[in-house]
Amino acid sequence: MKKIYLAFIIALSMLLSGCSFLGEVNDSIQYVNNTTDHVNKLTAFAEEAPQLIKDAATVPAVKKELETQLITLKGDIEEFISTKEIPAVAEKVHQELVAKNEALLTEINSLLENGNLALDKLENSQIVSTITDVSSLMNRIENLVQ
Repeated sequence: MKKIYLAFIIALSMLLSGCSFLGEVNDSIQYVNNTTDHVNKLTAFAEEAPQLIKDAATVPAVKKELETQLITLKGDIEEFISTKEIPAVAEKVHQELVAKNEALLTEINSLLENGNLALDKLENSQIVSTITDVSSLMNRIENLVQ
């Protein structure tokens, strides 16, 4: 009877540790997917930004669109920074991403004066290079699930 009980406990322990491992893998995959989506949004903005900035100087509708995109981006960044469930394997890269996102958030806040886009500041800002810095971490993020 003791042998059956011991075998049952060992089997149960193995099953639970396997579930825990699978849970960690699923959490890591979910984190990578969410982070990839976030970085892709930033990258898409960085690709469009130079032309939008150029056009916004002469076309009020483009300036408004650019302002709206920055406000949306600001919300996305704040949401990413507030992420709580970080897999252990991603903690270091997440901290780097948060630091770069905080720098980006600071830049966006300085561009949006009283809720309005300060186009003259945007033309001289480092927002695109800051986004490029965030995007450069993408390989490390993708390697988390390999």
